[in-house]
Amino acid sequence: MFDISWSHILAIAVVALVVIGPKDLPRVLRTLGKWAGKARAVAREFQSSIDQMIRESELDEVRKEVEQVASTDIGHEIEKSVDPKGELEGSLQVPELTDAVNHPTGTITTTTGSGEVGTAPTETPAPAESASSTEPAAPAPATTGPQPEKTQTAA
Repeated sequence: MFDISWSHILAIAVVALVVIGPKDLPRVLRTLGKWAGKARAVAREFQSSIDQMIRESELDEVRKEVEQVASTDIGHEIEKSVDPKGELEGSLQVPELTDAVNHPTGTITTTTGSGEVGTAPTETPAPAESASSTEPAAPAPATTGPQPEKTQTAA
């Protein structure tokens, strides 16, 4: 700390013995020891208050970080990190339900809410065989999925 060698300490002790005298030297050394103890206690107290201020400062930073984490929307952050461009969310959207769309290919395309697409050939009315026929030919209904079974009940 002060970089004092043993020869310097010996020289100081000889000078103190000559100046103070052998009778008063123990009392002076005891007084110097008490002052050194008080100086060390003040230094320890100062150091502990500095350490306490550092801990409080760190606690404030940690408290701010915890408040920031608590205020974030975790679901949105996960969604943003998994699908940053929104492509996955767009592909998972349920398409709109369209009943029937006539295509130039001669088929009717239907789309259900689950995304299934069904096609059925369209029937065109047959040309009239005779001019005396008054009933037009009815087209068959297009089906895209299983039909419910019809049951008859006895009355």
